[in-house]
Amino acid sequence: MYKTEFNISKMDCPSEENLIRMKLSEYDIAKLEFDLEKRILFVYHSEDIAPIEKALSELNLGSKVLSTSSVEHFEIVEDTSKQRSLLWTVLIINFAFFVVESLTGFVSKSMGLVADSLDMLADASVYSLSLFAVGGSPLRKKNIAKAAGYFQIVLAIIGFTEVVRRFIGVEEIPEFKTMIIVSILALIANGICLFLLQKSKSKEAHMRASMIFTSNDVIINLGVITAGTLVYLINSSYPDLIVGTIVFVLVVIGAIRILKLGK
Repeated sequence: MYKTEFNISKMDCPSEENLIRMKLSEYDIAKLEFDLEKRILFVYHSEDIAPIEKALSELNLGSKVLSTSSVEHFEIVEDTSKQRSLLWTVLIINFAFFVVESLTGFVSKSMGLVADSLDMLADASVYSLSLFAVGGSPLRKKNIAKAAGYFQIVLAIIGFTEVVRRFIGVEEIPEFKTMIIVSILALIANGICLFLLQKSKSKEAHMRASMIFTSNDVIINLGVITAGTLVYLINSSYPDLIVGTIVFVLVVIGAIRILKLGK
């Protein structure tokens, strides 16, 4: 048995962890250990590491082999029922905020909130993929991944189209109060999800405040809050549209990663 250490430079939240778990589910791997804060992945394997390394590179998360060593003994501790319960919890939280942010985004005329809602939907899709893939065939997992990825891309394209229309046309100023309040709630929700998932790990699992602020989801929430503040200060919709565009790009990038699971 061998233990290979990877640095995954773009692995900064549980969504990327779930993508990696699904991507590697078809390989003969005894155990995976994640350190999200340090962006490190340990793979315990008996087969050649080359196919695993290639699979990780296909996710475009900046994977790099750091070291490989032989091991004689290690513990595999799994609590499938507990993992499924946690996945359902974070799935429900993310999907609920997708609904809340999309509705309030349209009502308040904020593309930042609408875009952030799609990011929440992207996370919910990853968690649902993890749940449906449990015990399922590789073909089933790939089909679900394709459907989720294409769905997110279609929604992002619709969002881009709306942003362009608002840049060209004359639109009302978004309601900055709604933007800020809803984004703060979404920020809290993301913090709860990160806490629950990190707390569920074994000995090395801790919840560190610094980890929350390295998460893409948290950065996006802070971006929308900043945009809402700028909308108020300069009385313009441009900050909202700019943040919305950036988030739509991130959603498309995430969707492409999910689509890679379907190959």
